[in-house]
Amino acid sequence: MGIIIAIDAGTTGVRSFAVDETGTWRGTAYREFTQHFPRPGWVEHDPEEIWEAVLATLAEVVAPLEEPVVAIGITDQRETVVVWDRRDGRPRHRAIVWQDRRTSARCEELAAAGHLDEVRRRTGLVLDPYFSGTKLEWLFTHGGVEPDADCAFGTIDSWLIWKLSGGRAHVTDVSNASRTLLYDIGTLDWSPALCELLGVPTHCLPEVRPSSGRFATTADGLPVPAGTPISGVAGDQQAALFGQACFEPGQAKNTYGTGSFVLMNVGTRCPEPVEGLLTTVAWSLGDDEPAVYAYEGAVFVTGAAIQWLRDGLGIIDEAAEIGPLAASVDDTGGVVFVPALTGLGSPWWDPRARGTIVGITRGTGRAEIARATVESIALQTRDVVDAMASAAGTGVRDLRVDGGASVMDLLLAIQADQLGVPVIRAAVQETTALGAAYLAGLAEGVWSSTAEIAELWRPDRTFTPGADRAAADALHRRWRRAVERARDWAEED
Repeated sequence: MGIIIAIDAGTTGVRSFAVDETGTWRGTAYREFTQHFPRPGWVEHDPEEIWEAVLATLAEVVAPLEEPVVAIGITDQRETVVVWDRRDGRPRHRAIVWQDRRTSARCEELAAAGHLDEVRRRTGLVLDPYFSGTKLEWLFTHGGVEPDADCAFGTIDSWLIWKLSGGRAHVTDVSNASRTLLYDIGTLDWSPALCELLGVPTHCLPEVRPSSGRFATTADGLPVPAGTPISGVAGDQQAALFGQACFEPGQAKNTYGTGSFVLMNVGTRCPEPVEGLLTTVAWSLGDDEPAVYAYEGAVFVTGAAIQWLRDGLGIIDEAAEIGPLAASVDDTGGVVFVPALTGLGSPWWDPRARGTIVGITRGTGRAEIARATVESIALQTRDVVDAMASAAGTGVRDLRVDGGASVMDLLLAIQADQLGVPVIRAAVQETTALGAAYLAGLAEGVWSSTAEIAELWRPDRTFTPGADRAAADALHRRWRRAVERARDWAEED
């Protein structure tokens, strides 16, 4: 029938994939782009460099194909903010990345002024610099960006569709819109009240579409033929939930990436806000289809902690070394690492928390620090799943996992022990890109239904909990003591 191209614009680079109608990879390409850290707690990207990475990976993955490209799906790093000029398509500022904490004080100010309840009710989110809205406000008030008639705002998906379509389409999907602090997830429309609160003119905002459907077609001069449909879009974590075939309420997944994100499908009724968790739009499959919602727990730093061990401390030379090094010792010798390098996300939502390593002795070495880092990924995930189980009134029966760190058997064994349920690694690790491909293929008739897609999902390995529940709980209690020491650490800006 043809090939679907999935573009995954992540936090550190772009991956493009070729996927056929059986859900099988037919090629992949990757380009890393630069992370800029102009001040402590600030993280920025160059939108043009992201676009160049998209062009390069598209060219590489399309070149060997003999079959036609029938559709493009896009998944992205969600809350990252891009503003550009409609006249020439040039960015007006570097993109402000989801990890950026520069609006911490503003979020606290808004909460102190009594706006938190309205934000929670309308958006399902919390007042945290993680989300797009206060970043966009900062660009208008401190970043030198004029919100005039030619100013366009978007998350990374909007930016890429604009570029791919030759500037003909300024659009996004419901899942990305739901992460902006500007979108009402109950009415499924931009909220005039929240736009006014944050000083965001509605003319800057993209049109919101269902996640599966034709957003635009490609322009001339690209590695894919002109007129190729762009037909599937979702934020990276919602795309991974779709790629893991979690189509029924109660099914859950965790993606171990730069951060880790647990999502549980909660069906088509928008739930009330829950302490410690986010409520988000998972996807919509058409104008006549109801939106599907999810609970989400967002952990800001997991894989990024491994990058820090490599780039910041030089404890490892390559990220792949972390698993064997951590497994070379039986325990951490009492060391606990709370990787709050950009604050703490769910269930704490503490932007002033900072990274903490406690329990160091003269016997502490590289291996103990590495194992404490691996344990921190599993322990943060347990905090989120515990909160999710409490909100839903029932625990998860298992957890489907993917992402770069899920290749570590040690991590998934610790995770199963901490949760007390099976942890199932998907046969296809790149479920984020696979979800974008599935959404695009549904729109173009490659697959007829989610039931057909569910039949394509395959497990790789299942990790079952160990017998020593007391030891797992003791490790978690020690972790929670360390978390309390990391919280509310940073001074006010």
